[in-house]
Amino acid sequence: MRSHASRPHFARAAAGRLSSSAAQAPADIRKLFPALADSTEIYLDSAATTQKPLPVIETIHRYHSSRTANAGRGTYPWATSLTTRLSRIRDRTAAFIGAEHPDEVVFTAGATAALNAVTLSWGLAVLEDGDEILYSPADHASNVHPWHHLRGLLARFGRRIELIPYRVTAGGEADTADILAKVTPRTRLITTSHLHHVYGGLTTLAPLRGKLDPEILLCVDCSQSGGHVPVDVTELGADFAIFAAHKMFGAPGTGILYCHRRVHDKLVPFLPGGNSGVLVSEAGLVPAAMPALLEGGTHNIPGILAFGSALEVLESFDIGAIAAHNRELTVRLIDTLRPIEGLEFLPGPAYTASSVGYGIVSFTLDGITATDLGFVLSELGFLVRTGLHCTAADGARSDDSVRVSTHIYNTADEIDRFTKCVMTIAEEVR
Repeated sequence: MRSHASRPHFARAAAGRLSSSAAQAPADIRKLFPALADSTEIYLDSAATTQKPLPVIETIHRYHSSRTANAGRGTYPWATSLTTRLSRIRDRTAAFIGAEHPDEVVFTAGATAALNAVTLSWGLAVLEDGDEILYSPADHASNVHPWHHLRGLLARFGRRIELIPYRVTAGGEADTADILAKVTPRTRLITTSHLHHVYGGLTTLAPLRGKLDPEILLCVDCSQSGGHVPVDVTELGADFAIFAAHKMFGAPGTGILYCHRRVHDKLVPFLPGGNSGVLVSEAGLVPAAMPALLEGGTHNIPGILAFGSALEVLESFDIGAIAAHNRELTVRLIDTLRPIEGLEFLPGPAYTASSVGYGIVSFTLDGITATDLGFVLSELGFLVRTGLHCTAADGARSDDSVRVSTHIYNTADEIDRFTKCVMTIAEEVR
């Protein structure tokens, strides 16, 4: 990972606050999140969306209530100041995710939009008949459905590509041995989730370094890891990386697509139109500069401004401290749930040899469906996710589960109260 010295001055300034802010008491942390301040429920669904800190809420309100304008167009101060602020947030985002250049950061309408931008701006332009993409059917639908959509679109033009599925280990990680075994001379891209949204396994593909043709691109879905664990796209070796702002203390409808510079000349426009990076010629549209090439139309200005505020909050906590906190809660959750009779963990940290965990644990309980268990838990004040958790459905699956996911605002006491409640329910339905 790049040193703090190589990051912009605002990142270094934030780093200087970490030692004091990371040690805040749980009560002080929770005061920063208005939805939790007066709530009696225990929120354990941060993998679906994180709670929003006060600076993010204030930023959105301030944009709509004071000097509202468009960015990148007007020459009056309200507009030009917004243009400057968005540029600074792009710089800050690049530093936060470990990108080498700000023009590798694309603002999107969310993680789903970012992944569709990859398939339509890259895939349609470069894939040829017989090319292959390796993917995991167990990943989030946003990293499965777009590739199937791409295959269908290409087939309409006589180009047939293959989607090659690979396995997931018991630890909830991508099976790198299976990936390596399925790579062929026609493999063009491998896509994976960095932190799995159901299993909580962390995948880096590091074991594959030096074993793959360097021309094979890597797409990493960081929707769950961004804001939860340290992420450096350069260290990951990513050509594309995806982030969801609403899972990083930000607002819904905002995402980040990282595109390594080596792929820029392989991209075609994603949303050609107003303020997009294209020029018109007699031969058609001519791609211009990144990242405008993929950012046509008016930005989600309040969402991007809010994301800038979210980054400030994340940096004030220290991502390493957040990861350590979630690890402690994950291990505690697994250790206290494990003795419960009839409880079965899905793949993930419960099946690893060492004490790891990134804030996501999923399980089922004999005698009660996941949906009913989730309803009972909510009636008792515990807010968890149930179902397939946006995993791509194939019509033949029935592996619904309860997912517990934590963040910096959760406490060990909440985990203990939750597991005691599950234990009581297990005794009643046995």
